[in-house]
Amino acid sequence: MSEIAPTTLRIATFNVENLGAASERGPSFEDRAQLLRPQLLRLRADVLCLQEVDSRRPAAGQDRALEALDALVAGTPYANYQRATTVSRSTGAVRDKHNLVILSRFPVTHQRQVFHDLVAPPRHRVATAEPGEDESVDVAWDRPFLYAAIPLCQDKTLHVINVHLRAPRAAFLPGHKTKERAWRTMAGWAEGFFLSAVKRAGQALEVRLFIDALFDTEADALIAVCGDFNAGVSEAPVRTIRGDEEDAANPHLVLRTLVPLERSLSESRRFSVIHHGRPQMLDHVLVSRSLLAWYRQIEIHNEALGDELITSQAVSGSPESFHAPLVAEFCPPEESDVPQ
Repeated sequence: MSEIAPTTLRIATFNVENLGAASERGPSFEDRAQLLRPQLLRLRADVLCLQEVDSRRPAAGQDRALEALDALVAGTPYANYQRATTVSRSTGAVRDKHNLVILSRFPVTHQRQVFHDLVAPPRHRVATAEPGEDESVDVAWDRPFLYAAIPLCQDKTLHVINVHLRAPRAAFLPGHKTKERAWRTMAGWAEGFFLSAVKRAGQALEVRLFIDALFDTEADALIAVCGDFNAGVSEAPVRTIRGDEEDAANPHLVLRTLVPLERSLSESRRFSVIHHGRPQMLDHVLVSRSLLAWYRQIEIHNEALGDELITSQAVSGSPESFHAPLVAEFCPPEESDVPQ
């Protein structure tokens, strides 16, 4: 392993919201790039986790490529970063929508996407099914999560997990919506909303199982779980991933808990999304106790954040992302600082 000894390490996450998506009424890529590029530069990230990066097919018969991302980072330091991405299980190329991407200034020695590798899709019997409709469905996740192993100083490896959990919106149920995409019954919506919660909780469980496997092989693993969790720090999906000593009621498991870094900030600063006037913290950087020893500060760049409901209705085709970027700064300890 080559020795890399950064004096500081900056890990960031940013949901860029449908970057590269084709839309007749949406903003142009140029408009979006003028807003997003300065946000990326301000992060000064060594490791950058992105969510919702769409792709396109350059020409018929060619594999999909992240052309919008390439154009966005062109001329910036990120253009030369190593890249890990999610891929389609059927084609092996990047997915059409909502790819996860990890950009790293340091070498990425291993990458992996995890999508029902550790948790099988639960089978659900549909309570609101009409006669003749399918009575049971597999509740599959919407997308995988992405893992990258990045070697650092002192023969340590940084384990980065990029997540994008499902939003709390009712999941699709065959035959339960009109042509206008409205729900036919409140009971159908309620069951769809329940299935959405199952998807989000299942994704979180798979992340937690993967984290425990890392701890099984490296008790003091340096782990950062970053991304759009679509849940607050006390809600079930985030609790499942981070774990708490009191949840397990076992003091011997405390080193397997993850710490949400936004707790360093005052509550008034602790928001990454504004929904109908209500600030919410849905994006997180969770770190292991070993990486917490390196931690110095976190920034949430929410000064210009618009309201995802009000602004999107008032400004047709707003080019901004309605998620604030987060960046956490770490300082690897000097060898003299480490007890012998």
